[in-house]
Amino acid sequence: MKLIIQIPCYNEAETLEIALNALPKHIDGIDTIEYLIINDGSIDNTVEVARNWGVNYVVNFHRNKGLAKGFMAGLDACLRNGADIIVNTDADNQYNADDIEKLVRPILEGRSDIVIGERPIDQTEHFSPLKKKLQHFGSWVVRRASKSDIPDAPSGFRAISREAAMHMNVINEYTYTLETIVQAGRTKIAMESVPVRTNEELRPSRLFSSMFSYIKKSMLTIIRAYAMYKPLVFFSTIGGIIFAVGVIIGIRYLGFYFHGAGRGHTQSLILASTLLLIGFQTFVIGMLGDVISANRKILEDVQYHVRKLEYDRKEDEEKEE
Repeated sequence: MKLIIQIPCYNEAETLEIALNALPKHIDGIDTIEYLIINDGSIDNTVEVARNWGVNYVVNFHRNKGLAKGFMAGLDACLRNGADIIVNTDADNQYNADDIEKLVRPILEGRSDIVIGERPIDQTEHFSPLKKKLQHFGSWVVRRASKSDIPDAPSGFRAISREAAMHMNVINEYTYTLETIVQAGRTKIAMESVPVRTNEELRPSRLFSSMFSYIKKSMLTIIRAYAMYKPLVFFSTIGGIIFAVGVIIGIRYLGFYFHGAGRGHTQSLILASTLLLIGFQTFVIGMLGDVISANRKILEDVQYHVRKLEYDRKEDEEKEE
């Protein structure tokens, strides 16, 4: 059983060694632990620090591509190097590395394929009251969209089985945390959450420039993921609301019309007709989206089998050597 711990890095030379030193060297049930960093276009000596420390693998981007791209590139590299379990953590030592054992335990016991660390958000001092409320609200929205019970959706501290990693796809370029939960929930991949500890903040978060930016990007990510995986429900709900408003305005116009005052409310008739048409068209878009979603599931299944053949063949070749 091989565990690879991956760390996305962007100019992390000052904190990376601290995070690496804290990583476990042995976990019961794990035969081999290896370490991988994703250098996301760093312009400092992040890679040099990692190599001097002794990481096993380095994935290099020549320019910054963002957290989501780095996460997926890390999964690919871990799978190609025979990982049975992949743990993702941060280079700023935000998470207590001793809790990695708690993350991998449900996978080792066969209970889950994805385990997400639940941070003590309300007890984290460097989180502002607004950020705490937004973290809770965002997690609630993700739970509704994914039909899961994950209490800390934005947490990047997570363990993923080989099987689950081969199923993963991340479309947005902002972050992987929310979309992967929605995807896993909608495709019924076994997930659970375990409480984890956090360390003192070594540097401010670089994921978003302002609270408004965080809210906007997070909501867009959730909406996009929900529209992708449940297009018929998503567009039918929107179309139904628009259609219902059109019906109400139409009934109002008919009331005036039958009382002989229809001429003075022609604009209501036009508005009602427009809303009814838009509502129907939105429903049709949902139908088309549902057909596209079915095709995407087929493509994802094909992609999974291609990945499995490729990664397993590489693993077999390495064993023969």
